[in-house]
Amino acid sequence: MLAEKNCRYHGFTEDSMNTAKLSSIIKTVAPIMLGTAVYAFGLLYFIIPNQLMEGGVTGITILLNYGFGIPVFLTTLLLNLPLFLLGWKELGGRQIIYTGVGIGSLSFFLWVFERMIALGWVEPFQTEHDFILASLYAGVTLGLGLGLVFRFGGTTGGVDIVARICGRRFGWSMGQVILVIDVVIIGSSLLYIPREKILYTLVAVFISSRVIDFIQEGAYAAKAFTIISDFGQEIAELITRDLERGVTLIPSIGAYSKQAKHTVYCVVSRQEIRRLSQLVKSVDPRAFVIISDVHDVQGEGFREI
Repeated sequence: MLAEKNCRYHGFTEDSMNTAKLSSIIKTVAPIMLGTAVYAFGLLYFIIPNQLMEGGVTGITILLNYGFGIPVFLTTLLLNLPLFLLGWKELGGRQIIYTGVGIGSLSFFLWVFERMIALGWVEPFQTEHDFILASLYAGVTLGLGLGLVFRFGGTTGGVDIVARICGRRFGWSMGQVILVIDVVIIGSSLLYIPREKILYTLVAVFISSRVIDFIQEGAYAAKAFTIISDFGQEIAELITRDLERGVTLIPSIGAYSKQAKHTVYCVVSRQEIRRLSQLVKSVDPRAFVIISDVHDVQGEGFREI
């Protein structure tokens, strides 16, 4: 009753809140499903036709497909059930729901693409010599698919669950965790796959891990300027006037000179790096400037929050 009164007080109705909640869920689930579709496509269009490998549970399903002809979608679904139960205990309610969406949609899209290939609607990319091209495109598509899934809080099961748990507990990069596990599993497949194909597979896995981290960190990259100068106030005013960028002045004291000054902090786009450097030099040629990478900038003048 109290919650309902608060909603009415702030101008919200129960229907509007339910609509907003449903819209939020759709905006999260849709990219996860898109990511699994891209991943399934890369797997069946580039990996399997060229007898390449993958890591994790997917690698096991591929080996079973190569050896016994078992459909990939079926083994993907069955092998992920125990890991799904593990994720249920570790990841929490909302994340495990999105994991279930990822596992279900991946199995579904694998089945869809397998049927389309079997019916001749899609012709896989198969080559006898240019495996480097196949491995490059496989790495990009698989990394793009997994990156989208991870960015919106889901997983596709398998080692993705393990990677997310490691990221949550130890702060490890999910791309790096997947890379290490994949190398171990792919290395063990040397008993079944020619060494040449394994080496091409490692190229695909490496590229995939880099694309995953790129998608996770954000496609938009900017530069952060930390400027230490005796003319901090003047530099800040010039940046605000000429570049129309927000500036933060941080009070600081020189350890050697013991003099109080202002450290200037500002984030700009890549196109504004040279212009900002020139503005700083025009005020203080001896300013100490630190330029660092910034990923996924949100706020006024950059990406909307």
